[in-house]
Amino acid sequence: MKFLVLCTGNSCRSQMMHGWLASMGGQSIEVKSAGVETHGVNPKAIKVMAEADVDISAHTSNHIDEYMSEEFDVVITVCDHARESCPVFPTSAEKIHHNFSDPAKATGTEEEVLNAFRQVRDEIKEFSKKMLSDRIS
Repeated sequence: MKFLVLCTGNSCRSQMMHGWLASMGGQSIEVKSAGVETHGVNPKAIKVMAEADVDISAHTSNHIDEYMSEEFDVVITVCDHARESCPVFPTSAEKIHHNFSDPAKATGTEEEVLNAFRQVRDEIKEFSKKMLSDRIS
């Protein structure tokens, strides 16, 4: 089963879901992530995922145009902006949307910002776990 995770900048939420899906789905799935823009992978996303033993440090921030000719089974948008801005995919893929808060917009102390990243990481983990259990036997 092939998944594409979309977000605005492919820096935080889509990267975290990409990491969770790949680590939980194992060899039975293929995961790619992209954005309607590319902002680079956020170092705080890398840090909080590493705390959960998921390494996304080698991920790259990719633009959705790179995958327009590929066929996916499931396309997931993880923010409202990506859902609204996403070009129409010429695909029969199942489309799933869930708007997660953008941890990159968190303010406060370093620890408060990291806690916002951790909260979103954990929400994405639970969402990913349920989504995989509903689709992969």
